Amino acid sequence: MSPASPVECAVPGAAPLRLTSFSHGGGCGCKIAPGVLSEILRSSVGGLVPRELMVGIETADDAAVWRLNDEQALIATTDFFMPIVDDPYDFGRIAATNAISDVYAMGGKPIMALALVAMPIDKLTVEQIGAVIRGGESVCREAGIPIAGGHTIDSVEPIYGLVVMGLVHPSKVRRNADAKAGDVLVLGKPIGVGVLSAALKKNALDPAGYAGLISTTTRLNTPGIALAAMPGVHAITDVTGFGLAGHALEMARGAKLGVTIAWSKVPLLEGVAQMAGDGFVTGASGRNWAGYGAEVELDPALPPIARDLLTDPQTSGGLLVSCDPASADAVLAVFRAQGFDAAAVVGEVCAGASGLRVTA
Repeated sequence: MSPASPVECAVPGAAPLRLTSFSHGGGCGCKIAPGVLSEILRSSVGGLVPRELMVGIETADDAAVWRLNDEQALIATTDFFMPIVDDPYDFGRIAATNAISDVYAMGGKPIMALALVAMPIDKLTVEQIGAVIRGGESVCREAGIPIAGGHTIDSVEPIYGLVVMGLVHPSKVRRNADAKAGDVLVLGKPIGVGVLSAALKKNALDPAGYAGLISTTTRLNTPGIALAAMPGVHAITDVTGFGLAGHALEMARGAKLGVTIAWSKVPLLEGVAQMAGDGFVTGASGRNWAGYGAEVELDPALPPIARDLLTDPQTSGGLLVSCDPASADAVLAVFRAQGFDAAAVVGEVCAGASGLRVTA
């Protein structure tokens, strides 16, 4: 199925419908805006915090971690969203890759998944829904894990994702909050997924752009396992719906330190700078800025597109790694050995009040 082709509607004689036409927001761009989410969670009283719970909700980390014994900790996470592309098989692949990424971001190895499937069964055919599920299964096979169960419901919007569980040695858990002053930040994937998806939705993404979108969003963040074994790696997160700026800011808040990103060093997906300049920006980008922009200092010399791309929601984005400077080359070598050729040092962690500064 070509990137611009609509899926066939299940109703005979009806006009063809695009899978993304069901979505009020696609991929990680449909996350609740960070400001609204903070307001919602502020009223939560929280739950039990047993001593075995190594990582919970306290720093908005990528997954929960439960210590089983001295050698093993269980990682548990879930992620699901509406279509970011029109091809149902690719939608399933992207959603599964994104969900599994949280386990890698904690330094763990995934062991099994459960599927979460919500579909408008009166609008999509059985074949289309099956293609979504097969896409997810293909990524799970690549990750070496089974889909061992799940849950399905009838829904007005197509939603697909996974619950994923993994294992990690307790000493190798890498939280998003453990960056240290003097660390450098390494980004594993280029950014711009939201821009590409906005162009796709407006029929303005060519086949090369679509291929780039699929390539980056279906690449499993497997380097996380090897990176967590390196003593010089202090913190890992993955960059998703809140954009590079938002997830870097979560690192800064968790560590109670400052973070600086050098815009000139941030890798971009092919063509996204021009597309962003042409107005292909998601609504989630603006919501992200409204939610955390007060904590971000932007260099006046930055190009106009910088803010839009820094806040661009990354569906199945790259790992963001905080490591000591002496380990940076080894971290880059791990990424590149596993096919992440665009990985780059993009910033640093510094002493001082938590916040994010972006230089030109």
